[in-house]
Amino acid sequence: MKTTELRQKDVAGLKAEVKELQKAHFGLRMQKATQQLTNTATIRTARRDIARAKTILVEKLAADTSAK
Repeated sequence: MKTTELRQKDVAGLKAEVKELQKAHFGLRMQKATQQLTNTATIRTARRDIARAKTILVEKLAADTSAK
């Protein structure tokens, strides 16, 4: 997911996105464990997408608290 798409979401939307990405990452890990995953690079991209979403979430939370 692009950072521009993530920055357009609000805090609740970002939290939902992180949860969805974590579920997808878990599914990929289970596929790898059962040797059903053909492209193992998707695990790496999923981890990076989670990190990207969490970073933007923290930035938004910090901006909200500093604005008060």
